[in-house]
Amino acid sequence: KGLATPEKAMITLDAMKALDPCQLKPDSMETERIITILDETIAKLEMSSLIPCIIDSLDRFADMLGPEITNNLIEHQKLSNEMEHLLASWEEEDTTRAEEQRGCLCLLEQRLKCSVRNVLRLLLANPLLCQALKYEARARESPAELFIKAFGEFRNFMLERLLTSPMEEEEKIKFMEDISLQIKKNAEAITALQAELAAAIRTREEEIHKKDNVIKDLKTSMQDLAKVCKAGIQQIKQEGEKQQKEELQASQARCARLQQDIQQLGAQLNALVLEHRASELALRKRKCRVETEIVNWIQKYDTDMGEKQAEYEDVNAAYTEEKAQLSLLMEKRAVLLQEYSQIEEERRICQEKKEQALKEFTTMTLAATRIQAFWRGYLVRSLFKSKRKKKKKKKGKGKKTKK
Repeated sequence: KGLATPEKAMITLDAMKALDPCQLKPDSMETERIITILDETIAKLEMSSLIPCIIDSLDRFADMLGPEITNNLIEHQKLSNEMEHLLASWEEEDTTRAEEQRGCLCLLEQRLKCSVRNVLRLLLANPLLCQALKYEARARESPAELFIKAFGEFRNFMLERLLTSPMEEEEKIKFMEDISLQIKKNAEAITALQAELAAAIRTREEEIHKKDNVIKDLKTSMQDLAKVCKAGIQQIKQEGEKQQKEELQASQARCARLQQDIQQLGAQLNALVLEHRASELALRKRKCRVETEIVNWIQKYDTDMGEKQAEYEDVNAAYTEEKAQLSLLMEKRAVLLQEYSQIEEERRICQEKKEQALKEFTTMTLAATRIQAFWRGYLVRSLFKSKRKKKKKKKGKGKKTKK
């Protein structure tokens, strides 16, 4: 009955529209950014949940993935196997090497995270490949599917909360409070009416039972006790009127108590409304401060990212220029190496020729020295022979003159 009026019907319709998330549309850049980040996260979760299935059927997907993604997946599988082996060995061994095992586990966990990020970056860079993999590799583990579904519900909840204005939120809360209060009142009224109905039924049954007994007694003594019957009937009427008056008084007293309780509950409701309004005002101020801080952080982030992007572009331009210079120098180096090898070959040939000439010169010098020595010896011997002949001739002449 309380919701049958047109005004309350319109309020209910507006509140139901506010509760419907399909009526909400993005109205700010920050909301679109947050929803975009959540959608990208869902896409990454879907692709990361397909990685075990892809690795299990890597031979079937190798042509589709390409060599780079295949190599990264093989490296990821090796890291996963190493992680499982390390966890199994950690459970089997004693606690003496716990710190060393924990350090290795942390390092391996970091490498595994980097491997997952690399694989996701390579996969998400090709949207057509992602769609094909989703179509081919449909099998996911149930925990991953439940987590992705829960994250999608969280995304819809965040979209609803981000796109709901404070006025709509207040109307929604007020509507829910009115509904809960109305349900509570209806439940209390139903409980009270059921109790009264049960009591009335019991009273009615008792009265019917008493009246049946009286009727039976009156039927047996109707002919002899007509006057007594009339007196009894009058007495019953008086008792009924008296009982009706007593019940009416009791009902009025109960209504007064209920009215007093309603007044007390209304006072408590007003006090709670004032308290909640004060807390809501404090929360709104805190929300304004947090929104201001978020805007400042976003602006600072945009400025820092712009500076980093400019620095990256400068470094990339310098790197491209140095790379071009390096390629030019490498070409020159190749030409110079070829010329140097030719010059070295020519030097080697010249050196061999010089060594051969020197060897020949040494041989000729040694031969000439021997020839000269032989010739000198021959001249000396010839000179000594001529002198001996002269001495013999002089001795022969001297002997002749002495005679």
